[in-house]
Amino acid sequence: MKSIINFLLSFLLIAAALSSNAQTNKADTVKSTKPTIIFVHGLWADGSCWNTVIENLQAEGYEVISAQNPTTSLEDDVAATKRALDRTQGPVILVGHSWVGL
Repeated sequence: MKSIINFLLSFLLIAAALSSNAQTNKADTVKSTKPTIIFVHGLWADGSCWNTVIENLQAEGYEVISAQNPTTSLEDDVAATKRALDRTQGPVILVGHSWVGL
């Protein structure tokens, strides 16, 4: 009887440890999920104006997109930004400058 109790206690301790480890790994995964950052340039510029910022963020593990607006019309620029958004999954931080405020 004593060996059965020891077996059950050992089983419960192992199960509790595995459950705790799984929850910790899940929490680590949630913490490490970084949003995609999309930069949208303003008028009189192009997507390369964000290059230095993009390189620094990529070095920190972020996925970064620079939308290339044609600056032919507001509608065309909105469409370009929507295409960039469509390329992403999960949370997004949209960063715009100047003309993009419209």
